[in-house]
Amino acid sequence: MMTWRQDRSARSRERILVVCTQYIGDTLLAVPFLRNLRLAYPGAVIDVCAEGGPRAVLANCPYIDERVTWNRPPRERRGGIVSMFAALRAQAAWLKARGYTRAYLLKPSFSAAALAKLAGIPCRIGFAGESSPLLTRRVRRRLGRHQVDIYLDLLRAEGLPIDDARNENWVPSASAARIGPLVDRLPAGRPRVFLAVRSTDVLKHWPADRWQRLVRWLVDSRGCEVVLCGGPADVAAHDALREAVGPDVASHVHDLSERVPLADAAALAVKMDLCVGVDTGLIHLSSSVGVPAVVIVGPTDPNRWSPWKTESIVLRSARVSPTLAEQVLTACGAADELRWPLGRADAADIPYEDVEAAVSRMLAARTSRGWRTIDLTRGSYRYEILESSPAASGPVGPAAVDRRAAVAADAPAT
Repeated sequence: MMTWRQDRSARSRERILVVCTQYIGDTLLAVPFLRNLRLAYPGAVIDVCAEGGPRAVLANCPYIDERVTWNRPPRERRGGIVSMFAALRAQAAWLKARGYTRAYLLKPSFSAAALAKLAGIPCRIGFAGESSPLLTRRVRRRLGRHQVDIYLDLLRAEGLPIDDARNENWVPSASAARIGPLVDRLPAGRPRVFLAVRSTDVLKHWPADRWQRLVRWLVDSRGCEVVLCGGPADVAAHDALREAVGPDVASHVHDLSERVPLADAAALAVKMDLCVGVDTGLIHLSSSVGVPAVVIVGPTDPNRWSPWKTESIVLRSARVSPTLAEQVLTACGAADELRWPLGRADAADIPYEDVEAAVSRMLAARTSRGWRTIDLTRGSYRYEILESSPAASGPVGPAAVDRRAAVAADAPAT
């Protein structure tokens, strides 16, 4: 098996396939892996095999050569194991013709390992588990480890160097141009709060009446503009939220779900001052462009799924229900260094007051000393000027102005 110490010319001949999961958040957290893989193999061909949404969020990633679609029919139309295997073999035959020499399986499933095996890829690196017999190198996933580090462990197992594993994303000028007019319609001088109220997993949801209360408080007490954006399945919930808060508040609540495709969502997120939501891909999307977040965590492990290297407050119930294995690990001291105890929690246990306090703290940090942020867009750059509000004291001078380019046209937003 090739190691980092082998000659550079041999590494440049590698053709690498990375198989991602079907989840947007997981794929965004794989960006540090892709960056470090490119650093290790600067001359290699690196393609990513992914479905739907994950392909879209990697549209501007400079560390890959091509996004390969994993053509799988929706679950309800797969037609049983025979047709599923036929589709897998057809996909594998297509991949085999591309001559990949190495596969990294970020998707820890038997189907992903079988795809790489049937495609004739000689080196198959993935996570120990149900797919172990089909892998040439198996890496154990450690409980309580962040998902970014779990992915990077695949490279560490090969002896490859790892950089600072920073978070990043990219906003191309075309996306910024499409999003600009939508954001320009929002009232100026008011903080913009991005809400992610839904997940594909209903167990992650926070009660609707608390979201309504939070929206009223954001608009009436904090003078915020609230922005919603999600998939087609989220529109009905967004409509219900806007209707429940009444027309006056709803005039400051903007659902852009049907206007902003996933490929442009990062361009929208970077225009926000704060993101508040349940554990979902939109939280990781906002975090990837450096937007602070307040996260309401339910059954998922925040040690693994909290925002990566971005300012955040994670709210989780103190009442957790660990499995027997988690109880044993905790009793043995294996979880002593973890920030959050192992186990599942209920998002409904998180009181409204805790969320309001966390959001208030974040907003205060963004508008400290009585300053408010005005967003001025010039070309493909966003400049923020901190301007004294009437409540602020003291003179306004050069030291009171912080002008910073948050996002360059085709540069990473970190």
